[in-house]
Amino acid sequence: MTEILTPRLMLRRWTDDDLVPMAEINADPEVMRWVGDGSVLDPEQTAEAVERYEEEWDEEGFGLFAVELLGSGELIGLVGLSVPEFLPEVLPDVEIRWRLGRQFWGQGYASEAAHAVLEFALQDRGLDRVVAIAHIGDRASANVIGKLGMVPEREVSHPALGVPLRIYAIDLTEYRA
Repeated sequence: MTEILTPRLMLRRWTDDDLVPMAEINADPEVMRWVGDGSVLDPEQTAEAVERYEEEWDEEGFGLFAVELLGSGELIGLVGLSVPEFLPEVLPDVEIRWRLGRQFWGQGYASEAAHAVLEFALQDRGLDRVVAIAHIGDRASANVIGKLGMVPEREVSHPALGVPLRIYAIDLTEYRA
């Protein structure tokens, strides 16, 4: 089983015990504001999403990790890698993503987890390049992306939603662990 430990977090595969706390995170409109069309997810949709995350692990050898606090074991959200099939123009690049419960914002957890995932992508999984895709205006995500050393590459429009997105990228030659 793939696990990554950081000073404060454990990134791991999903369990059934993660469904309720992740559904609570996905039910928060402020958390979901910059995700897809901004709609919240109900518990059934969350369970389906977690099932897709696990399928991607099986198919790709990477995916979205459940993120828990080491001290308490509390699930605080997700972070990981995903194939951004919704945006064919960036394929075959792999996207780094994260989503944390609002009570965990502003404490450096997203940056800490994302740094670990970026290292996992470029060093463990042998990816040459990773992208981040953010809604234009999502300053919090842009801040984390900047801390990862990723640079803006171009702006596009989400093909299904029409919202403006910014593509950021980093490749192995630019990465500094």
